[in-house]
Amino acid sequence: MAEIRLQELAHAYAPGAPHALKPLDMTWRDGGTYALLGPSGCGKSTMLNIISGLLHPSEGRVLFDGQDVTRLGTGQRNIAQVFQVPVIYRSMTVGQNLAFPLVCRGVPTPRIRQRVEAIAERLGLTPLLKRPANALTADQKQLVSLGRGLVREDVAAILLDEPLTVIDPQMKFELRRILKEINAEFRVTMVLVTHDQTEAMTFADEVMVMNHGEVVQAGRPRDLFERPATTHVGHFIGSPAMNFLPALAVAGRAVVPGTGLSLPLPDGLPTDGLVLGFRPEHARLSGASGTMQGRVARLWFEGLDEIVALSHPAGEVRLRAPAGLGLAPGDTAAFTLRDTALRLYRNGRLVA
Repeated sequence: MAEIRLQELAHAYAPGAPHALKPLDMTWRDGGTYALLGPSGCGKSTMLNIISGLLHPSEGRVLFDGQDVTRLGTGQRNIAQVFQVPVIYRSMTVGQNLAFPLVCRGVPTPRIRQRVEAIAERLGLTPLLKRPANALTADQKQLVSLGRGLVREDVAAILLDEPLTVIDPQMKFELRRILKEINAEFRVTMVLVTHDQTEAMTFADEVMVMNHGEVVQAGRPRDLFERPATTHVGHFIGSPAMNFLPALAVAGRAVVPGTGLSLPLPDGLPTDGLVLGFRPEHARLSGASGTMQGRVARLWFEGLDEIVALSHPAGEVRLRAPAGLGLAPGDTAAFTLRDTALRLYRNGRLVA
C-alpha cells in the first residue's frame, strides 16, 4: 500500500502540443479509494498510465510514499493494473491465471492455494477454477483479470481502468461491493477510471471530475452533488442533471425573470454570465403556484420516482417527484425551492 503524490504533473504527447493532462498537484492517501470521472478524452487514462509507469510524464513527478518513481517502469512500482479489455492467459485454467502473479514472485505453494481460493470465493469463481480461460464468457474473463490484480497482498496500489464495462449491471453492483470490502480489509489504495458517475460515486471516498485534461473538482461524492464547482460538474453529476437557468442582476440580486428564483449578488461581482442552478431532488411540486410555474412538457418513470420536465420561457427544468401524481403533458404545474438549495454561477464557475 502507498500514498501516491502527483507533484506539478502534466503531459503532452508531443513537444509543443497542447496538454493532454494539464498541470496539477494531488495527493492520494494510503488505503483510500479514488475515482477519476469524466468523458472520453478528458485525460483520466493518461493520468492512470502515468501512475502505473506505462507512460512517463513530460512534466512533474510521481511519488510513492515519498519515493520518486517517475522514471521507473511498471514492474518496479509494485502496482496491479486491471484494464477495460481483460488480460488473461487463455492457455491456462482460471486457477492458474489467478495463481500466476504469486508464482512469479516465489510465494510458497500453500499460501498461493489459500490466496487463490479466497479471491475466487469473493468473486464467485470457485466453480470455474479448473475451467480453461478460453472457455469463459467476456464478463467471466474480466472477473479473472480483476482477481489477478487482487490476489497479491504486497501491491502499492490497484489501478482499475474502466474494468466493469463488459460486466452486466447486477454484477457491477456486486463487484463494487467486493472491491470496497477488500479495501476495508486490506487498506490497499485503489484508483478507478470511469465515465460512469454511478460507479464513481458508489465506489470512491473521493472523486476527481475531469474535463479537457483538467481536474475541475475533487471531493467527496456528497460535496460534488451538493456544491458543484462548475456547471460542467453539475451537468455530469446527478441523474437528471442539475438545472441551470440564466439570471439577470436586479437591485443587488441574481434573478431568473418570470420566476421567484433569486440570490443576493456578492459585492463587486461582475454581472455578466450569471446562472442560477438547483438539483431536481431539491424542488417540491406544489400545484398551480410556487417559486416557479410551467407547463409539463414530458414525464418518465424511474422506479418509485417520476421525472417531470417543466417548460418555461426562462428554460426547461426537471424535477424528481413521487410517482403517481396524476400529471400529464400540457398540464400546468409549479414547484417550491428553498434559497439554500440554489447555487449561483458566473461564466460556468461557482460563486455562491
